[in-house]
Order: sequence, then C-alpha cells, then structure tokens
Amino acid sequence: MPASTSKSLRVAVLADSDTRWKWGSLTANRISPADSDIRLDGYLLRGRATPTARQLEEVGVRADSLREVTGVEFLRAMEQEEYDVLVLALVGGAVQAMLHGLANLWQGRGRRPVVVTGYVGVVYEKLADGLLLRHGADLVLANSRQDADRFRAVYEGVGADAGSVTEVALPFLGGDTYTKNDPYTVVFAAQPSVPESRKDRTYLLNRLIGHARLHPDREVLLKLRSRPGEHTTHIEELPYQKLAQKTDLPANFRLVYGHMGEVLDRTDLLVTISSTAALESLHRRIPTVVLSDLGVREALGNHHFVGSGCLASWDQLDDGHQPLPDEEWVARQGVAADGSYETAFDMARARITGLLAAGELPPLRPYYTPVTAPGYLPGILARHHLGPDGSPLPGAPAADKEPSPVRQIVRRAARGAYRHGVQRVAPVIRRMGEL
Repeated sequence: MPASTSKSLRVAVLADSDTRWKWGSLTANRISPADSDIRLDGYLLRGRATPTARQLEEVGVRADSLREVTGVEFLRAMEQEEYDVLVLALVGGAVQAMLHGLANLWQGRGRRPVVVTGYVGVVYEKLADGLLLRHGADLVLANSRQDADRFRAVYEGVGADAGSVTEVALPFLGGDTYTKNDPYTVVFAAQPSVPESRKDRTYLLNRLIGHARLHPDREVLLKLRSRPGEHTTHIEELPYQKLAQKTDLPANFRLVYGHMGEVLDRTDLLVTISSTAALESLHRRIPTVVLSDLGVREALGNHHFVGSGCLASWDQLDDGHQPLPDEEWVARQGVAADGSYETAFDMARARITGLLAAGELPPLRPYYTPVTAPGYLPGILARHHLGPDGSPLPGAPAADKEPSPVRQIVRRAARGAYRHGVQRVAPVIRRMGEL
C-alpha cells in the first residue's frame, strides 16, 4: 500500500452553543486544505448555552476530542497544545476576549495557529458592533458576497485593516435539489427568540394548525430547535411544545426534532419568520416563504429578505400561493443554488494554505485596544476573567486539573437552575410586572 500523501492538520474549534458548534466544526472541514488529514479537537465554552449531548449528536460532526472549558482554561490549553488552525465560533464579545488572550499568550512567539472566525448565519443586526469585536483574526469569514462587501466597508470606515474579510458560504448547505413529495409536506422552522411574545407565538402556532386543518391532504410539521430545558444560541422562554400542549392537534400535524437537512429531504414548502433554514431551503430550490404576518421588521430579522421574492402571509399560503425567489438576490446571499457551492470555500482554503506555508505569522492585532476603546474593551475582557492586557486575572479558574465530581455536579445544577429561571421564573415575573 502506498504511503499517504495527505498532510496532518490539527484544528481546534471553540464554540459556545449548539448552532456555533455546528458552524465552527463544519467550517473547519470546509476551509481545510484539500490534501489534509484533519484532527479536530472541540472545546465548548462553558455558559448558559453549552450544548447537551443530544444537541451535539444532532449536528452530526465527530470530533477527535471534545471538552467543556472556561475562557481561561481554553487559553491554557492553547499554551500546551500545538494547532495549525483555530476556529472561534463564538458571540462577538467572546471572540474579542479570546483574541486578546491569545495575543498575550503568543507574544514573542513566531509560529502560531491561523485564527478564523465569522458568523453562523445572516447578519441582520449589530453589524458594526459584531464585526469590530471579531476584528483581529487572520480570517473573518463572510457567508455571502453581500456580507463580504458590508464587512469591508465597516472595517475601512473606521480605519481598520479589511484584509481579513474572506467570502465563503454557509458551511451547512447541501442535500439534493428539490423534488415533490407524497404527501405534500409543509414545514414551519421555529426559532427560539423570534417572535418573543406569547401572543405572537400563539398566533403562529394557531395559523400553522389552521393550515393543517384547511389542507388535510398535507402533512404539516413544526420543526423545533430544542427540547424543553435545552438552550440554543438564543434563549427560548415560551417553547412551542408547551403552547401546543393546550391545543387539540389535527392528525396531519406533528412536532419534529432532528437534523434540519433530514427534515428538508421531505419538505415541499418551508415557512419561517427569519431562520437560516430559509437559506438552506433556497439552496435546494425548495419553495420557501418568510412570513410577513407580524410585519417586516428589523426586530424579527425578516427585513433581511426584502427583495428575495419569499415574503408572504399565512392567508396567501392558505390560498395556495407558491413563492418564486429572485435569482439575483439569492446569488448575493451565498446560497449557491446555481451549483457553485463546491468552489465557495476555495479562497479561504488558499489563504489558509498560504498562511501555513509562511511559517511565522505576525501578532494578532484587534482593532479594539485599551487606547482605541478604553471604556469598552476592559469590561469585555473582565467577563472572561482577563485583564486589560489579555492576561488571566488573579483567581481565574485553573486548568491544570479536571473539575472534581462534586464541582461537575454543582456546575450542572447551576446551569439547570439558570435555565429554569429563564424559562419558568423570569416570564412569570415579567407578567406580574405588566399587571
């Protein structure tokens, strides 16, 4: 047997939720040079949204190792381990903290990993804030041509280097091009935090159930992100499961979990408020509707789909409306429905190959420093137990030993109490405050 010509590539992914683990781990595979034999180590940043075993299983990406860490524990692991590529799949503030922590850790060190970050989906809010918090990575990935243009404009507009912006596509697109199913299946892709109010969520659930009753020949599925007690990237205070418990459901209506790609395999019409699932659906050329019932508003995120040809209401869907997406809009969103998806990551692979070949890389230089943002940056770093220079603060959690069994139990209990507070106690307090 001939010797393998593939090169071993050690990649680490730090993620803080199930969605970001999915994006980070899939991105790591997409952007790695084609001739690489990847070893993928996963690190889950401890917090309210740390994914459960079920959520990790649903993503379907297998890591060679996987462990839960604090920010300081992760930095200490990076001191002990040698990686070629590091993917930061985190909320903006955590990305900024890790960039400063790594910059401090690697001070005076010639060889270091290529650092990559980006977004899990469409960017429709806090564009400048989120982008500047990600500045300093070697590659800041933009999931579409439109995002790449906007990212560069923001960086150049504040005098920051925009050379890190690299156009790719969403890493979880795929699957077969749409063909009709029997029975015809309508899927509503629910979101944890959009809309927020009980009134609006009850309205959407009732319209979905009403559509099932109006079309008994169709199968109508409510695709849920998480089971009660689990957290995703966003907090879900009013799970649809609980709202549905009080309703008499028709025989052709079901609640489903699982991998979005598998659900799309049997979907004839995808309906959502603003979920990234709409882009997955458009990639496959599945008829896709973004609901306008609650208005087209920035707070809902559906304003991103203005010009897409996908906006419609339940009244229109009940009457048999078939959406027709605008091809130019779709092309600018990184959906790659034209078959160009396989080449969407070529630029990122080429840049990473070049950086790895260079050997020594320059120090990480985020735009935010104690000089440019003295009233903002220290607070972001302190939340992750880091000082203004990126070094661990005294009393930060140690990483030289595994947590004791008692400490692990306390952590799990604390997370459970937090989730109970968010999902049960906080809504009650808010309702009392409205009386």
